[in-house]
Amino acid sequence: MGAARFYHLTRSAVEAALPMLVGKSLEAGWRVAIRGTEAARMRWLDEKLWLGPEEGFLPHGLAGGPHDADQPVLLTTAPEAPNGAACVMAIDGADVTAEEVAALERVCILFDGNDPDALGRARAQWKALTEAGASAQYWSEEDGPWRMKAER
Repeated sequence: MGAARFYHLTRSAVEAALPMLVGKSLEAGWRVAIRGTEAARMRWLDEKLWLGPEEGFLPHGLAGGPHDADQPVLLTTAPEAPNGAACVMAIDGADVTAEEVAALERVCILFDGNDPDALGRARAQWKALTEAGASAQYWSEEDGPWRMKAER
């Protein structure tokens, strides 16, 4: 059974936090699906990831191409992960179900803690997932380095 990890972003933007989290997932041998809610935002994120530093390059692709199944990291707005992802990173309030948490190695939910709507959405997701029996951890960078502040 997998686990959900909630990442409360207060000092980092999602495009800065993702490379570290995705890198750790790839090191674990997992394929990753980064799930968003808007195609334009995913195209923007795709470009940002291509412009990252060479030593931290993340091999990835934008869903809808002919090689989706071969991508170690796939950016998508769909609930399916044709690349066989073991880890889903949900951004911008993308939906995640308790069944996904149970079936995957890890689900990461990244949210902007400076946005009241994003904070409310993350709280609702935490409640829904933990009430459904999913294991969850809440991580925050509010006080400096990342620290786990809650676990269920």
